[in-house]
Amino acid sequence: MWFQDEARFGQQGTLTRVWAQRGSRAWAIRQTRYDWLYVIAAVCPQTGQSVGLLAPTIHAEMINAFFGQFAQEVSPDVHVVMVWDQAGFHMSKGVRIPENMTIVSLPAYSPELNPVENLWHYLRSHYWSNRIYADYDELCLAAIDAWQKAALNPELIQSVCRASYAERI
Repeated sequence: MWFQDEARFGQQGTLTRVWAQRGSRAWAIRQTRYDWLYVIAAVCPQTGQSVGLLAPTIHAEMINAFFGQFAQEVSPDVHVVMVWDQAGFHMSKGVRIPENMTIVSLPAYSPELNPVENLWHYLRSHYWSNRIYADYDELCLAAIDAWQKAALNPELIQSVCRASYAERI
């Protein structure tokens, strides 16, 4: 069983807690530019496998491109159950679901049921917070670096994306 989600990652970033000496004021760097990109990902919490794609925007054609990438990573002999949310572009008539895939939609407004949300939180807190990026290219490099560090570590994916309810299915 695979879970799919997408996240926006941008120059404004995420502020997180920082250490400071007692009595001093803590500070963190903050950027006000508005460039961003999307990371589209699917993970299998049981095996630790993951597939990701960086995209400048998100719409049905990008989901189709992601499925193309996914097909290169997963054997065509395997039937995949893909769980995702009910985002508008997921429900678009332009999305082409591969024949070896069954889609299961999560209930509306329930991101807590998608373990990929935990991965986004992990990446934001460990790699994408309290940083500035000079331009879109630097933003892309940071996103690629963080994604590769997570995706190439199946134990991390299994740990961060563990969904006990999915193990019972």
